[in-house]
Amino acid sequence: MLEPDLSVYAPIVDRPKIKWPQNARVALWVAPNVEYVDYMPAPNDGKGGFFRQVHTRTPSPDVAQFANHDYGNRICFWRMLEVFDHHNVKCTISLNQAVLQQFPEILDAMVKRDYDFMSHGIYNNRFLNLLSLEEERAFFQDCKETLKRYTGKDLKGMLTPAVSPSANTHNLMAEAGLIYNADWGHDDQPFPMKVKSGRLISMPYNLDLNDGTFNRFGLPPEYWAQCVKDQFDVMYAEGADNAKQLCLSLHPALIGHPSRIKYLDEVLEYMLSHEGVWQTTADEMADYYMENYYDTMVSHLEKTRYT
Repeated sequence: MLEPDLSVYAPIVDRPKIKWPQNARVALWVAPNVEYVDYMPAPNDGKGGFFRQVHTRTPSPDVAQFANHDYGNRICFWRMLEVFDHHNVKCTISLNQAVLQQFPEILDAMVKRDYDFMSHGIYNNRFLNLLSLEEERAFFQDCKETLKRYTGKDLKGMLTPAVSPSANTHNLMAEAGLIYNADWGHDDQPFPMKVKSGRLISMPYNLDLNDGTFNRFGLPPEYWAQCVKDQFDVMYAEGADNAKQLCLSLHPALIGHPSRIKYLDEVLEYMLSHEGVWQTTADEMADYYMENYYDTMVSHLEKTRYT
């Protein structure tokens, strides 16, 4: 159960219903994780700073991990783009922001397509739950300034690196002006989070459909594709009465691999062939929810659950 100072329990059967633009049943957002890891990360020497990290798979350098990410950025990202372009998908990039400096070709390709960006931290192996309050506050400012400088876009949301929030993260997100937190996959709709200042919603990032989850357990890509379609079918049926959201969370080196790319094409073709699907971004959905449903939901919660 979530702590009461973070998010309030509100069963889906007893809350105000939502509708998406043009009465769409499902808001579909596609979130490729474009990532970068340190080859030789600095040790955690207890002196603070953004170089703190948890364990790696092997003593550094972890060549297998670095090479996997490098393969994704060299080859598989570009293979994924072909599929996204074919289906006219506008992505929400879950971005390790070191990519913006390291790979200007990837930056140019994403900006050209007007993708939206949620920060995934600077490096994927530098975690927030080891930072002090002031270090984490500075981290959010760094993320905001870096994204603005390289893309011209304002940072609206974040999936923390490897899902590593501290107890302060949700409050610091709102304090920094972000409006959504993608760490909490605890709902089928956006949902208000309780913060000390500002406004913040949970934007559920579906780890259960994440290609990395399936790969970790050795499950074949055709099983992943069937699970995506099965989940979409239920969301689509339920969305006729109360609109839902579905996040397709991906990793280039996994679903962009030559042996798996056809399954990405397959699931996008299937979902986008249905009427009433709003293919959107997390930024667009968050803006829409904030404008149309945030106040209504908070008012409902204040009457029913808040103390």
